[in-house]
Amino acid sequence: MRSSLEIPALILAALLAQSVASPQTSARARDLGIPFDGTPGPLDAITDIQGIEVGNTTLISGNGPLQVGVGPIRTGVTVIFPRGKANPDPVYAGWFAQNGNGEMTGTTWVEESGFLETPIAITNTHSVGVVRDAMIAWELKHNSPLAADGLLPVVAETWDGYLNDINGFHIQPEDLFAAMDNAKSGPVPEGAVGGGTGMICYGFKGGDGTASRVLPKDQGGYTVGVLVQCNCGRRPQLTIAGVPVGKEIPRNVPYAMFHDGKAGETEGDLGSIIIVIATDAPLLPDQLKRLARRATMGLARTGSTSGNGSGDIFIAFSTANPHAWDDNPTPHTIQTVPNEHLSPIFQATVEATEEAIVNALVAGKTMTGIDNHTVLGLPHDELRKTLMKYNR
Repeated sequence: MRSSLEIPALILAALLAQSVASPQTSARARDLGIPFDGTPGPLDAITDIQGIEVGNTTLISGNGPLQVGVGPIRTGVTVIFPRGKANPDPVYAGWFAQNGNGEMTGTTWVEESGFLETPIAITNTHSVGVVRDAMIAWELKHNSPLAADGLLPVVAETWDGYLNDINGFHIQPEDLFAAMDNAKSGPVPEGAVGGGTGMICYGFKGGDGTASRVLPKDQGGYTVGVLVQCNCGRRPQLTIAGVPVGKEIPRNVPYAMFHDGKAGETEGDLGSIIIVIATDAPLLPDQLKRLARRATMGLARTGSTSGNGSGDIFIAFSTANPHAWDDNPTPHTIQTVPNEHLSPIFQATVEATEEAIVNALVAGKTMTGIDNHTVLGLPHDELRKTLMKYNR
């Protein structure tokens, strides 16, 4: 949830003259030649699963000293519709908290019922309440068949208070409404967008990232998609394609911020990460909980150890088995993948989670926020050089 970061006295004065979000190429991780296991879908995104729509609202305004309630503002909200705006049919779901120093509302009912009945929203720590209430209002306005009897929305958070006026409560209901209204299929924006706007990942600019995997036909041909809001980790932990990138990028240059007195080696993780896993494989809630647990392994591939202060919360859902929630009195016919054939889906989840996190980092651009705090985007040239050093 919260990340108590400290900046060295040399606050990179030259960088403060840069724009709020400095331009960097819009390349994704694969465009930089980073090797990943598995076969991605056409978009390499959570929206490779038919029906899923993603929307976001990004709020960026103001510069200079923090004025609580005024700014600077670097925040937003991201929304995922499992079956799209036009289809409120609930989906089977399961969730898992690797480390619970964070929040994801509505998960007690997901655990009890086995269903996800609302879209998923992700925002900053202090805006969970307004986003939750606004989602109910949106559903009522759109005549959701579930809203009249009471909704328990799923809203998750990570802490953006190093760059954003988090105590100014700048997210308003209209911002959530806009994110829901503009949700769509197709390519998904990454980096400093939506809920990921003010996030920091392994000491670089973090944010939203996504990826997908498609299984071979003989393993079911299913698709697994992942979307992350990445705000976790210390610099020395960062690992990309098995390479200790965080240790290899020098600490005496501007983008080597956020190291502590022990170089981050022994003082644990910081920040949080929310991971949303979607699949079109017909899985039951207990199987989806198992799928959510596998996100931990993809996160670990990038170096995280889920320290005490980290809120690492994951949710998985399946778009298969439409109308399983219907309340007609006759028994439903449900399909499911046998447990003995789940391993390839687990593998796909691990792979897509790892790549989604790296995509969030690659998309990150240098950003200056409150009190001129500056967080640098992962430098693509330095990353390439480091990977080449290790023959990757």
